[in-house]
Amino acid sequence: MVIAAKQLPLVQTVKKVKMTLIKSISGIRGTLENIPGESLSDYDINQFTLAYHQEIISRYDNQVVVLGRDARKSGIRISEIVSEILINEGCDVIDVGLVTTPTLGICTKKMKASGGIMISASHNDEKWNALKLLNNNGEFLSPDNVALIIKDVERTANPSSKGKITQYHRALEDHIDLVLSQNEISKEKISSKSFSVAVDGINSVGGVAIPEFLNTLGIKKIKKINCIPDGAFAHNPEPLPENLTEICSVLKKGNFDLGIVVDPDADRLCLIDENGEPFGEEYTLVAAAEHIISKINKPVTCSNMSSSLALKKITELYNGEYFSSPVGEINVVEKMKQKNADIGGEGNGGVIFPSTHYGRDSLIGIGLILTLLSERDISLSELKKSLPTYYIHKTKTTFDQSLDKVVSYFSNEYSNFDIDLRDGIRIDFLNSWTHIRKSNTEPVVRIISEASTSEKARKLSKEIISKLQVL
Repeated sequence: MVIAAKQLPLVQTVKKVKMTLIKSISGIRGTLENIPGESLSDYDINQFTLAYHQEIISRYDNQVVVLGRDARKSGIRISEIVSEILINEGCDVIDVGLVTTPTLGICTKKMKASGGIMISASHNDEKWNALKLLNNNGEFLSPDNVALIIKDVERTANPSSKGKITQYHRALEDHIDLVLSQNEISKEKISSKSFSVAVDGINSVGGVAIPEFLNTLGIKKIKKINCIPDGAFAHNPEPLPENLTEICSVLKKGNFDLGIVVDPDADRLCLIDENGEPFGEEYTLVAAAEHIISKINKPVTCSNMSSSLALKKITELYNGEYFSSPVGEINVVEKMKQKNADIGGEGNGGVIFPSTHYGRDSLIGIGLILTLLSERDISLSELKKSLPTYYIHKTKTTFDQSLDKVVSYFSNEYSNFDIDLRDGIRIDFLNSWTHIRKSNTEPVVRIISEASTSEKARKLSKEIISKLQVL
């Protein structure tokens, strides 16, 4: 039996932010006004690329960086700036062009490069872009290494003998080959079911990668929605139910087995069932994990503190161990490595399968879940009906007070309950919880609550927000 979480619509109480530059374990992310120190300006791109080279890449005798981007219109210009800086520092650049973030990570490791830079602001809209910085294994940098890069130091270029730039055009094929090489994915079983699939690629790299992967799996009937990678996002690019009305409508009217939606760099996966109902991004990891851990003796799983209780529950059903980490892909990865987890990820649709790559990957999620549906000969809606349900409520709000003040207040307010202070504050009640934390990707505080009913989840979040407003 699988237990998973339904996601309620995301409530936003965020004021419009004109200029923002965020430096975190998720990369260097900002808006594009080109104002130094207040946006992802040319100056800031220069400074953080130099910092990345000086603190990370220069450690290697053979300095090579793999460079890729999603389809945002600002990506080409930023790519040119980054390339020029690295080449002038004597570093070779392998430009893989338009790729998914997991594709870049896999390519970085395959090429035995010193590191990788993915130019993508993930789920943020076109007014944003980012430098996602990877290590030589194609994984996000550790918090300690990020601290070296974002420290307040003026960086100076050190021109040397110039590096060279080359293009590599088989990164996606390499990624697909790696996913298909996994025993847990059965191309034969998937192709035998003759799935019909609608794909929303949000006008970015997923619009190329996902149909290509489905074709390789033997899926012939594919309807492409927003799959031209021109960076003109057809809707809010975060794959939440309220942003997926177009593909839901297509499935309600058409004869499809499921719909697939990704974010602009295709590391997050969201599914729509054959009736046009969102499966829920929290369900993505749970369904993929169910396929893996149901076949393992005493499995080990991991997700972040803002993810559903569902993964913990199904892991325990299979006599396994579950572990949580602070939010952020690298935090989950480090916990997975520490505990030798069989599968893990984040409740935002991010599946991490160590056998392929320690990073969120929509392709591996698709392969695992389609194999699960094929083996059990069920539809996505039938799988969902078999799932005991949690409801998760996500909201975010601007908050200009110190987060330390928030943590202190809520620690005292809920001192009779289990409290986790590793990432903001998470308060665990009986079969429910709430998590208050500062976002790694937006200038907001997030409040995530989960309970056995939608009313309880909403009530938890409403209670927290009302207390925040008093602070």
